[in-house]
Amino acid sequence: MRSFFAACAATISLLPAFAAAAPPAAAPLPSFAPVIRQVAPAVVNIGVRGSVAAQRNPFFDDPGFRRFFGLPPDAAPREREFQSAGSGVIVDAAGGYIVTNAHVVENASEITVTLMDDRELKADIVGSDPRSDVAVLKVTNGRLPAEIHLADSARVEVGDFVIAIGNPFGLQHSVTSGIVSALGRSGINRENYEDFIQTDAAINPGNSGGALVSLAGELVGINTAILSRSGGNMGIGFAIPSNMVRTIMDQLIQHGQVSRGQLGVSILGLTPEYRKNLGLADEVQGALVAQVAEDSAAARAGIQVGDVITAVGGQPVKGAAELRNAIGMMKVGDEVELALLRDGRNQRLRAKLREVAQLADASTIHRALAGADLADAPEGGGGGVVVRGVQQGSPAAQSGLRPDDLIVAVNRARIANLAQLREAAREQDSLLLQLRRGNQLLILPLR
Repeated sequence: MRSFFAACAATISLLPAFAAAAPPAAAPLPSFAPVIRQVAPAVVNIGVRGSVAAQRNPFFDDPGFRRFFGLPPDAAPREREFQSAGSGVIVDAAGGYIVTNAHVVENASEITVTLMDDRELKADIVGSDPRSDVAVLKVTNGRLPAEIHLADSARVEVGDFVIAIGNPFGLQHSVTSGIVSALGRSGINRENYEDFIQTDAAINPGNSGGALVSLAGELVGINTAILSRSGGNMGIGFAIPSNMVRTIMDQLIQHGQVSRGQLGVSILGLTPEYRKNLGLADEVQGALVAQVAEDSAAARAGIQVGDVITAVGGQPVKGAAELRNAIGMMKVGDEVELALLRDGRNQRLRAKLREVAQLADASTIHRALAGADLADAPEGGGGGVVVRGVQQGSPAAQSGLRPDDLIVAVNRARIANLAQLREAAREQDSLLLQLRRGNQLLILPLR
């Protein structure tokens, strides 16, 4: 009994000590605020004024219509003025340089840069490269407050946290966050050089040209596009990687334009069907050479139709888009080592990139083919002519041709290559093309 009371007394004596103990300090909530304070002053609003040709009724382009109504034959289309806004990133405060999207300043006659402290400065276009959608501006009447250091985007990984800063819908210096959802996205515009970082950080109209930054406060990309059914954010946004931005920016500042070296080949993606026809293993990745331009860098290096280019400069190439981007970021005169497969054997060649090497001009085959990039189909696939690409609004596009169409016959006569297509179309006002589109066989008239 005595031991019981002693235990109770010991317990009671401990109670004040427990009651007096302070609760553990709450851990601070995670915050992006330090990063945003560091980089936000280097993100600007870009206001653009300009003019574009006003759309008019297509009848006004018809000479007979113009004569009937007594309209002058050479009357130029009217222009309409416009205003638009986007974002930009200060990359060199001392030099006054700002990077943005080419489409933000397209057709601009006056550009106004608004800083975080509401100062307005005038800017001029140093250079613009629509193919990569990068433009460089230079402030002409004031000093810039800060700049962002460009990261090595090759070190970015899927799952990294990122912050998007810009001016969506005119709401200046809006901040959103998310992660890197994917890397190496392409195919949004076949005519452009694309190697996008995909992110779920909210990007909306007005964010174009703004910053995508890492938690270290470095620029990993320039926000440029979204996939959306509504016109607003749906969690799929794209940014141009900082390494591509740096390459284009340097050339624009130094030369005012981008001088891209050309390999001089027409290439195709390596599909399972092509792998089977070429006797390649299922895991082989690369770009299939469908055509080699005469006297091009590729021809001089010894590249042949049917080769599969698997690496550029020691970096693996997964497909045609990666090869196109890798070469497109190099200058005329650059030498590059190419790894390729020929008849199942590994080979290495060195090519010195040259000026643009013209492949077959489709307009010389038939006027309705103007704007189409045509190439011989790969060997082993039954022959024909592949439509590598089609320029928007061109006669080929208006005729109904699409990228990846395979032309197999002209006026009911089979063709095996471009030479036979040219011969079949000689002195013909109209053509009846038979082509394969996916699993379908189509007839397409050309006039």
